Amino acid sequence: MFQSKARSLRRLLRCKPASVSKASCSRLVLGIETSCDDTGAAVMDGSGAILGESLHSQKEVHLRTGGIIPTVAQELHRENIQRVVQEALDRSGVAPAELCAVATTVKPGLALSLGVGLEFSQRLVRQHNKPFIPIHHMEAHALTVRMLHPVPFPFLVLLVSGGHSLLAVARGVDDFLLLGRTLDEAPGDTLDKVARRLSLRKHPRCATLSGGQAIELLAKDGDRRRFGFRTPMGQTPDCCFSFAGLRNQVTMLIKKEEAEEEEGTLLSHVSDIAAATQHTVALHLAKRTHRAVLFCKANGLLPADNPTLVLSGGVASNQYIRQALLITAEATGLRLLCPPARFCTDNGAMIAWNGVERLREGRGILPPDVDVSYEPKAALGVDLTAEVRAAAIRVPSIRMKIPD
Repeated sequence: MFQSKARSLRRLLRCKPASVSKASCSRLVLGIETSCDDTGAAVMDGSGAILGESLHSQKEVHLRTGGIIPTVAQELHRENIQRVVQEALDRSGVAPAELCAVATTVKPGLALSLGVGLEFSQRLVRQHNKPFIPIHHMEAHALTVRMLHPVPFPFLVLLVSGGHSLLAVARGVDDFLLLGRTLDEAPGDTLDKVARRLSLRKHPRCATLSGGQAIELLAKDGDRRRFGFRTPMGQTPDCCFSFAGLRNQVTMLIKKEEAEEEEGTLLSHVSDIAAATQHTVALHLAKRTHRAVLFCKANGLLPADNPTLVLSGGVASNQYIRQALLITAEATGLRLLCPPARFCTDNGAMIAWNGVERLREGRGILPPDVDVSYEPKAALGVDLTAEVRAAAIRVPSIRMKIPD
């Protein structure tokens, strides 16, 4: 039985060459992303060239509702996935019959959103008899940088987004050592909640921005020193993250400021609060990453020559946070690499690239008739968080002189 399926899969992987010249010598992968509130699709060749892509963002809808409502996100995915995938195929000039495989995010993420992408993809691969590659969303974020730069394994990666936050050593396409993860909420979630509590949708410069974007914009004009927030987990010697406590600090300050000002108006110190919040998030990320670097060096987990720190995920688009991580990387002898902003947020190209990498190595490629389940929660790699804490590494201070 197993040998029969293996022979069937090998036959499927003998792809027909595409008729378009730009893809004639490459294996073609369609990537589909629906883990949260973006419906993305992209067709990519074996070199990492994006032949066609499409993305439908639900941001405006969720801004009006004050946050992502899973059932609304699900319905919007259903309404748009066929169009988005067809646009990616049309722009690439590639027909479904010419694909080598379809790669789709199946974990982690919003259950209802993941289900839409998985259901659509399984219909597609069965209709055209194509291999299916289930993708771990955070693995895809971690590997995106290799689509743009020749980054060898191993490297340290910090993934920060609206739903996730983790530190890991990437040793291979599907080989990760988890050094730290968020214990409560992710940094993007914290920034969004602070923005909502500050009613930034009412700010004339922020009406069309996400919460994190609004915080970053206003912080440029704020004084981060006006309000001092405690950096989370200062006495905990590991690489895990916690942002709920910081959000509580900010909420208490906002309540105090509101009691002293006219009701129904934006706070006079709103930019200062934004700047102080952003600075504290950046410090927390930088300090935990610094400890991760020291742990890796002590245990020989990174190469001695030209070690790399990769910063990815939606929050990695924040330039202030990038600067904090750049200072940390330079102080510890690492080079910092970060994808352009459009590849930091969720997109079909990163899923297609993950599929390309897995296809090259023959890892996690399934026949079209295999049933796959989505997983709203899914760990990444081997968990070393207890070992990191046991090492109790002290982190020397670094002067974070970040331009305002």
